[in-house]
Amino acid sequence: MKVYGVSVSYYTGKLEAYLRYKGIGYEMVSPYANAREIRTHTGAIQVPMVLRDDGRWMSDSTPIILALEQEFPERAVLPPDPVVRFVAMLIEDYADEWLWRAAMHYRWSYEHDRALLSRILVDEVTAHVRAPRFLKLRRIARRQYQGFVVNDGVTAATQAHVEAGYRAALTGMTAMLAERPYLLGQAPSIADFGLMGPMLRHFGQDPTPAEIMRNEAPAVWAWLARVWNAGASQPPVAFLEAVPESAAPLLREVVQTHLEQLACNAAAYANDDAHFDMVVQGCAYQRLPVSRYRVYCLEQLRAAFARLTPEQARQVQTLLPYPQAEILWRDVAPARSGYDEAGEAPYNKAINVFGNGVPE
Repeated sequence: MKVYGVSVSYYTGKLEAYLRYKGIGYEMVSPYANAREIRTHTGAIQVPMVLRDDGRWMSDSTPIILALEQEFPERAVLPPDPVVRFVAMLIEDYADEWLWRAAMHYRWSYEHDRALLSRILVDEVTAHVRAPRFLKLRRIARRQYQGFVVNDGVTAATQAHVEAGYRAALTGMTAMLAERPYLLGQAPSIADFGLMGPMLRHFGQDPTPAEIMRNEAPAVWAWLARVWNAGASQPPVAFLEAVPESAAPLLREVVQTHLEQLACNAAAYANDDAHFDMVVQGCAYQRLPVSRYRVYCLEQLRAAFARLTPEQARQVQTLLPYPQAEILWRDVAPARSGYDEAGEAPYNKAINVFGNGVPE
């Protein structure tokens, strides 16, 4: 298969780590020279996108992984225990949709990181653009900073909280990795691959957050290499049969941040608002862009919770004893996305998650 992606991309790295582990062969291709043609097949240019050898197109990293799990059951990444599996999917969604803000902030707010990544992106994705290189460098840095930092609520008032969220993720992961090589067992689960999105190509690679990881969370630094190279060995596919106590700090962070954002975003979407405000762990964020896709993410989590038996649901509620978690089992959903109601993902036409099609 051909993976249309970018070498420093959040979600491309996530999918690559999964494909390497599963032993699924792929070829990396840059999509931006043929963006108009690709959009006709995928609906939006958001890397990674996959072209199968039978001509089918796939988009959106999570549905891609879930679909490939059905085709390639060896080395499963979904824990068999329903409660552990639900928690793994919740962590994966948090990695996809909450840590994104901190990853973009570190990449585009700090001068050294911004200069390095501007050069990489300009050389990798704008070679087909006829313009002086210095001008392309300036434009891409300005566009990324404005689109993914300023417009996503990172201000002088919220920066400290955004950065504390990165450190909270490192702390939570370190606690879980003290007891086992991967978050939920002796083999990587979808929770590990979800966290590879921000941790591999952003926090573990961009200069400023990478230094923090090496110095403050060396267990996570080692975990990055372990997941990336997991396909080179035959680890036993042995997942835990219960969520460990060591997961509590990370789950608290997931619920208090990610689920609060999903709930506020969905309420704003229901009101046809373009922006919303929210208070997360006492930090006030203003004028965040409403995302229809994140309404869909909440729908998927609620649907997964609804599939649990009453006893399993009680176990999840015990693991998530925070008011923000109630959005998962509240009787009435705050909004309906209307996206992929036929359940065709990842073979459907994708919607634009972040409001434009520029790379991460």
